[in-house]
Amino acid sequence: MSFEALLAEAAAVPTEGWDFSWFDGRATEERPPWRYSALLADRLSRATAAADLQTGGGEVVSEARRRPRLLFATETWPPNVHVARHNLPDALVVQVAEGACLPFRAESLDLVTSRHPTHTPWPEVIRVLRPGGTVLTQQIGAGTNRELSEFFLGSLPPPPSTTDHLRRALAPLDVITLREATLRVEFFDVAAVAHFLRKVIWTVPDFTIPRYRDRLRDMHDHITATGSFLSHSRRVLVEARKPQ
Repeated sequence: MSFEALLAEAAAVPTEGWDFSWFDGRATEERPPWRYSALLADRLSRATAAADLQTGGGEVVSEARRRPRLLFATETWPPNVHVARHNLPDALVVQVAEGACLPFRAESLDLVTSRHPTHTPWPEVIRVLRPGGTVLTQQIGAGTNRELSEFFLGSLPPPPSTTDHLRRALAPLDVITLREATLRVEFFDVAAVAHFLRKVIWTVPDFTIPRYRDRLRDMHDHITATGSFLSHSRRVLVEARKPQ
């Protein structure tokens, strides 16, 4: 496909939800060794009242075959709320503004989960957990896809330590697991790059296809010459328990 056709395709793909199946054959991302979806399914099967924060379209939670009787999900972006309500008919899905208090009573949940949140309200998570309750989350590590960000934005300052930040935030809890992984991300055409940047908006915060057209042309030339563009994501698995 030509450069123009690839950009037109990337611009036409909807960005709602966290279904990444469109990227099949166009981009790959190595998975962390701990299999978050399996861990989530196990914890949900044993919970009585749980909430998934920044659920996207509810895709990851919907994979769990056994879910608690009381299941809640929060999402910040209105189009995703509609997708999540479709994917999670057994859950109460509510829209919650970024940084707002969680709409749950203190000590009302025995499980809080979240996969790739843009922001985790740790004081609120601690507030709503029951004593003995747990939080399970896969966090996006600082410096994720730095190579991709710097291709469009130029040199960036060194990223902060994600684990140092998490240790401070988790201080009131008993940490069960805190693991990091660095993973290969590979893009095989410029449409995959452009759609990814439209969907994962924090990678290049002011990204639009017209604004970065020249750099997208450079990206197209790079992939044509070398076969792909290589970047790296960083993931951190956290599981912690609120003391009795």
